[in-house]
Amino acid sequence: MVGASLSRWSMSYFAVALLALIVAEGLMTAGFGFPVAPIHAPETLALVHLIAIGWLSLLMLGALFQFVPVLVARPLYSDWLPLPTLALLLAGLTALLAGFLQLAGVISVPHSCFPAASILLGAGFSLALWNLGRTLWAARPLPVPARFVTVGLAGIAATALLGIIFALTLGGVISNPALLAIASQGVPVHAIAGLGGWLTFTAMGVSYRLLAMFMLAPELDGTSTRAAFCLGTAALTLLILGGVGAIWMDGNLDFVLIAAATLGLACAALYWKDMIHLYRARKRRVIELNSRMAGFALASLASAVVLTLILALLGVLPRHGGAIAFITAFGWLSGLALAMLYKIIAFMTWLECYGPVLGKRPTPRVQDLVTERVAFPWFLVYFIAVWSGTVALLCDQATLFRVCAGAMLLATVGLCIQFVRTRFLDNVPVPARFPEGVRRPRLLLSLTQPR
Repeated sequence: MVGASLSRWSMSYFAVALLALIVAEGLMTAGFGFPVAPIHAPETLALVHLIAIGWLSLLMLGALFQFVPVLVARPLYSDWLPLPTLALLLAGLTALLAGFLQLAGVISVPHSCFPAASILLGAGFSLALWNLGRTLWAARPLPVPARFVTVGLAGIAATALLGIIFALTLGGVISNPALLAIASQGVPVHAIAGLGGWLTFTAMGVSYRLLAMFMLAPELDGTSTRAAFCLGTAALTLLILGGVGAIWMDGNLDFVLIAAATLGLACAALYWKDMIHLYRARKRRVIELNSRMAGFALASLASAVVLTLILALLGVLPRHGGAIAFITAFGWLSGLALAMLYKIIAFMTWLECYGPVLGKRPTPRVQDLVTERVAFPWFLVYFIAVWSGTVALLCDQATLFRVCAGAMLLATVGLCIQFVRTRFLDNVPVPARFPEGVRRPRLLLSLTQPR
């Protein structure tokens, strides 16, 4: 990869996503939303969508615009579409949050914001799907990690479509009985398709490639990897098609959810087994901080799976669904995202700045752009806070949860400072920072330059 392969707007996606994470953690610290408010309260729904769309989805899209071309060894279909995509998604998210705040009585607006949110978010996700879909379609047959991403994109398509139905219903636009039935009963399908199908399945696909690349481990394409893909695809298909069918035919939705969850848990177990193999088969003797922290995220995924099984056996899973969602969103997905960002920002910055002069002048290593001894305590505080927050939710301790959220906020800000220092090359020794032909990178934009 050289400078020309950089995604121009990925840094902007990362910055906006991190800002959304900081705002969400600040709101949790202040007691906004669950567990202070009920889990179905408008305040909680606003917080959930700020995290799911503003943080996790924008971060994932920014990463995909950079790394889908790496997965399939082909350029991104369009390098300019990510900018209008980002603008539409931000406008749609703003309208969606305003709609929930309307329901909560926090703001007063003459007209419902939900119809505008559905149009803007639908358009934004459609542009993202078109851009990434065309890139993947041109690269057939796809390697296994890219197949995970493809199914994950199908997951966001279904999640967004269900979300549009919910938004139009809340906005008073929909009166069709079949769609109203989905709006009244389809929330579990929407939530699991987003958290499990779009975010988790896509994260699995990307991590298969990135962890192998960063740890110098052999790429996996064996029986367990393909079985994980098939089980996950079957789980998502059963969840969406079976769930909608059960709602329309007045069937047993709980049975569909349990069957899909069983397949999904089996997929997660095989994926976890594959990740353990990657760590053991690596050629890089000393594991870098990003890979070590990815191990913490994988431990959170395993904890979420085990906790789900225990709570289900005890018959109290519905009561503690918030704790499962929390450790999945913040321990597994957000933990993996922060760990990968630590390396991705350094990697992309190195490519942009030093890739064009590589072989012509002495250049620092990618690892010289970061300072692991400074970042490690922030990662440690973050994961301890997430795990403690999960325990607080299980014990119905709202005050303790807010303390944990405050610790997460502090750690996230600390990590963001490290990300900015990496982006501005502040950790590189001054004599080696700007050899001839190297320019200071911009914070929000990656610029390509000829070698």
